[in-house]
Amino acid sequence: MISETSAVAFRQNLGDMLNQVQYRHDSILIKKDGKPVAALVDARLFERIRRMQARFDSLCQRIEAGYARVPEAEGLAEIDAAVAETRAGR
Repeated sequence: MISETSAVAFRQNLGDMLNQVQYRHDSILIKKDGKPVAALVDARLFERIRRMQARFDSLCQRIEAGYARVPEAEGLAEIDAAVAETRAGR
C-alpha cells in the first residue's frame, strides 16, 4: 500500500513510518507544500528499482551506440514510421 504524508508529519512520525515500511512493506509518498518530493520504500524494493534503472541505462547506451552513426533526422523518421506502423496495426 502507498500512503501519503506531509514532510512535517513524516518528521514527527519517522519511527512509526519506518516500521510501516519495514514490517508491512508499505511505501510512503512524502509531500511538501502538497507536491511529492520523496518516497520511503523498503530496502528490497529499492534494490529492485536500482537494478531496473541499471538495466534501463545499459539498454539506452546500447541503443545510443547502435544509432551513433545515423543522422538525427533519419533516426527520428525511422521512429515516426515505426510508431505509425504500430498504430495502424491496432
